[in-house]
Amino acid sequence: MDQPAPFPTHRLAQPGDPPLDASGDMWVFAYGSLIWRPGFAHAGRQRALLRGWHRSFCLWSHRYRGTPERPGLVLALDRGGACHGVAFRVPGHHAREVLHYLDDRELPDGAEIVYHRRLVPVRLLDGPGVAAPEARGAITVPAVAYVVNRGSRHYAPRLPPERCAEVIARGVGEMGSNRDYLLNTLDHLAELGVRDAGLARIAALLPAIHSLPPGAAGHPAPAPGCAKPLETDSVLDARSVTNQ
Repeated sequence: MDQPAPFPTHRLAQPGDPPLDASGDMWVFAYGSLIWRPGFAHAGRQRALLRGWHRSFCLWSHRYRGTPERPGLVLALDRGGACHGVAFRVPGHHAREVLHYLDDRELPDGAEIVYHRRLVPVRLLDGPGVAAPEARGAITVPAVAYVVNRGSRHYAPRLPPERCAEVIARGVGEMGSNRDYLLNTLDHLAELGVRDAGLARIAALLPAIHSLPPGAAGHPAPAPGCAKPLETDSVLDARSVTNQ
């Protein structure tokens, strides 16, 4: 299984210092809701591959997608495997502001720390910044990513897909239903030409709306493209990701 790779030439000098690449830009790796709701200014985005980490519903949510009485689950990067997502390019003059926004979003004051901010090497797969077709996939940049804090009491490792589906089907929090969160992520990954076997398996196990008890979160059944378990998290075509 792939292990997280070091990126020795780029380091966070101070916790608040934005990590800039050789061109003076900061990159942010998105693997969940940041893909479809980044909330920050960026100059470009393209598909990217991170090795050594995988996307997983491994964090209990007592606020955004659930409550203390009926927790939901949210995504995090956990060790091992690989993850396809989106790399956002942030101009250097916006980097500090964006980093502050991301820390507030993922590491809010007064809340338990469920993520750690890390600088990880991501491989750019297409779009602006890849000079020629033969060079595609050859550019690796340092990107800010938020990975799971395994020491958090909210860490939920190795939950079986059946259990994830049961929790997600019923979870509702400040940001909406847990079911919407899963299906939105799957839909936006599909737009990128990416399939995530683990998420698709959970979506296939979601109960039909009419089978849920009163008060549970509701959403139309998964689209046909999400209803069948898929084999791998893989890039299916060479479509580029356009700017938002």
